[in-house]
Amino acid sequence: MVVDPSVLPLAKPRALAQHLIMNGDPAGPRTYLVVIDDSPEARVALQFAARRAAKTKGGVEVLAIVEPQDFVQWGGVQAAIEEEQRLRIEASVAASVGEIMDAAGIQPRIIVRSGEPVQVVRTLIGTRDDIDALVLGAAPSGNPGPLVSNLTGNDAGKLPCPVMLIPGSLSSERIERLS
Repeated sequence: MVVDPSVLPLAKPRALAQHLIMNGDPAGPRTYLVVIDDSPEARVALQFAARRAAKTKGGVEVLAIVEPQDFVQWGGVQAAIEEEQRLRIEASVAASVGEIMDAAGIQPRIIVRSGEPVQVVRTLIGTRDDIDALVLGAAPSGNPGPLVSNLTGNDAGKLPCPVMLIPGSLSSERIERLS
């Protein structure tokens, strides 16, 4: 359904937002890209994205990254190590995604890529016009994580979509309220 703004009555921003949630956004459903690993803050970010997507009739894509191993003298050994890491990540993602997405009623798309995490994320969002927000979990204390540090630093203004930083300390109740 396309909403013609000229026929909408003047409304408070909250009322307009509620109208768009109930009737669909004229720009189409939003896609939230979540970068996930085995950290607790990544699960919080995934939970937030799932709830947000469910409430806005959007979608979720989950990106898991297999980092390259340090040089191993024999290529076959290195390939086996990377394949083992890929399988471990896929199993971890499937477990996390299944539980959270079932609760939100969302069917996510899972993407597994190999490479240096910051470069993989930049390449993916730089080549996809349909990603509307990058959702990252920030560690509840200390260093927020390399992706958060890099993607919200000096080059943050060059990204083609907003970055949503989700504090890893949020409770499920708070996520439900904020999403």
